[in-house]
Amino acid sequence: MSPQTQKPPAHPAPHSDPFHMDPDTEVTFEFVPVIRQYRSGRVERLYPVNPVPPSVDAATGVASKDVTIDPATGLWARLYLPDLPACADDGRRLPIVLYLHGGGLVVGSAADAPEHAFLNRLAARAGALAVSVEYRLAPEHPVPACYDDAWAALRWVAAAAADAAADPWIRDHGDRERVVVLGFSAGGNIAHNVTMRAGGPEELPGGARVKGMALLHPYFLAVKKTEGEVKNAYVRGKLEETWVFACGGRTPGPDDPRVNPLADGAPSLRALGCDRILVCLADDELEVRGKAYYDGLLASGWAMDDAELLVSAGEEHEFHLHEPDSPKAVLLMDRLVAHIRGNQ
Repeated sequence: MSPQTQKPPAHPAPHSDPFHMDPDTEVTFEFVPVIRQYRSGRVERLYPVNPVPPSVDAATGVASKDVTIDPATGLWARLYLPDLPACADDGRRLPIVLYLHGGGLVVGSAADAPEHAFLNRLAARAGALAVSVEYRLAPEHPVPACYDDAWAALRWVAAAAADAAADPWIRDHGDRERVVVLGFSAGGNIAHNVTMRAGGPEELPGGARVKGMALLHPYFLAVKKTEGEVKNAYVRGKLEETWVFACGGRTPGPDDPRVNPLADGAPSLRALGCDRILVCLADDELEVRGKAYYDGLLASGWAMDDAELLVSAGEEHEFHLHEPDSPKAVLLMDRLVAHIRGNQ
């Protein structure tokens, strides 16, 4: 049959009509190389995650295990217990680090190999019991699910330290009066929000206290930019779009106080529910916002002795995960250890 006499198909071929695309292939949101979502709701996570099981780390002697915090939501955490004879020979309980991984609120995992290795090193160096939270990710679980999970994990840690039926690692070795909330990137955003909640009317079980908060290259935004703030227009634009995406559209945007703690109407940073703060910045798209956050701490009444700043000039966003033995990564770890141990 010639092309001139060929009959059209009884039904249009798939994708022949640009206005009727396959909902499982039509992209509605994309941030390469992080995540892609299709109109059907299908999510494709582009950012690689290399999950590893809990273990006893040969290099540090740190033991890890996974525990369920809330079966109803699927919330779980990976616990890290350092070699006790090496770090607790004075018989004192160990400081507890509640850790929140990065990933733009949409990717990442507590089981990811670089995060797992970082927690092994941190627990060993600080002589701390670490709790790395596997919080729920957007878009399947929009913000504030991640904040609710972090708060639930913090309450679980506080209760477990005094509950005879609780996890034995925290019950027998954790010091609930020395809890530090530590977050990297999007986890830094969560750490800020959960520590702000700890400073509100809700009390932690048994009088537990958040002694410190440490933010590593935290995910903060703002509508108004300072001169030279935007280093990569594509990345900045996508970071702002990702915030809206992670909230399921239920947000005023980059001046939402949850992602811009300096926005009009945001609570005072003096209300943060901790005693000391460490803000760590890298040479990335979030650096200027992080510095503005630190300046906001001082302007709100935090003393420089209680709110410290570390800038890793010339280093990229994840340098501490990928180059842990580099001089600036070692310095970063030293400052984290000092912050966690406090005056011990």
